[in-house]
Amino acid sequence: MQELHFIILAIVVSFGFVFSYLAMKEHDLLKTLALSSVQSTFFALGFYILAAPDIVLAYLAIAVGAYTALVILAISKTERYEVGE
Repeated sequence: MQELHFIILAIVVSFGFVFSYLAMKEHDLLKTLALSSVQSTFFALGFYILAAPDIVLAYLAIAVGAYTALVILAISKTERYEVGE
């Protein structure tokens, strides 16, 4: 049973890393924010699998809630698209 938890944890963390990579490659800042929120949700699921529900609640509230709201506010004050070199 413990091996199954490790396999699921590896899959969840892998999805988190994939969404982190996609967020770094995106030039639209709102899409980047959405991908970052999905990545944070996968990492929170990983914490849940590791049986740390208190960290999950704090991580979701900060990483998905407060962080997203603050970055949306910052994006509204600047340009939406990142200018590449």
